[in-house]
Amino acid sequence: MATDGPIPMPTDIQILTLTQWLSPAFPIGSFAYSHGLEGAVAQQDITEGSGLESWLTDILVYGAGYNDALFLAAAYHAPDTTALCQIDLSARAFASSKERLLETCAQGRAFGLAVSDWHVLPQALTYPVALGAAAQHQDMPLILTQKMYLQAFMSNLIAAGQRLLPVGQQEGLAMLHRLTPLCETIATQTSHGRLDDLGAAAFGADIAAMQHETQYSRIFRT
Repeated sequence: MATDGPIPMPTDIQILTLTQWLSPAFPIGSFAYSHGLEGAVAQQDITEGSGLESWLTDILVYGAGYNDALFLAAAYHAPDTTALCQIDLSARAFASSKERLLETCAQGRAFGLAVSDWHVLPQALTYPVALGAAAQHQDMPLILTQKMYLQAFMSNLIAAGQRLLPVGQQEGLAMLHRLTPLCETIATQTSHGRLDDLGAAAFGADIAAMQHETQYSRIFRT
């Protein structure tokens, strides 16, 4: 469990392990999910790079980015399995649509199976809860885990945007560079893991995810 006091510097092994866990190559299937972005593009709510960056900023500050960071930290601080399961139930309740629930549950289940080599028992947990529990089990630094999770989340959505919009590689890289300090800020703000701070105001993204459920032509699962 996390304790009060000076924050130790992460070791090379911890950094490399988190890099592996949060790599696009880690087998959780993140490339298959657009978090409603495909629906927003289909409705022409987003048409180019600047719109994509604004949408992603709202997701981080007012939507799933902030809430997922809280769930991750709460799971990290969970004193026992019962508390962890209650946190997971809250994470499921905060999924605003059928596809959002699919997205977090499917990735969480895949992550749990993939980390079995680290002797973390695979459980059917939502993705941020599964990652928080695994990070605590392996004594990973919490805030670093949160930062890297949020950056990986943004990186995946930028990659989805590049498949849907006229956004080039260089523009996508610059976008992630600008969003990374915000990932750091949110990780610091949410590291206490108090679920009383949960909230959501990214209504456009939530509606886009709901519309995607019945979208005729699509390439992403969400």
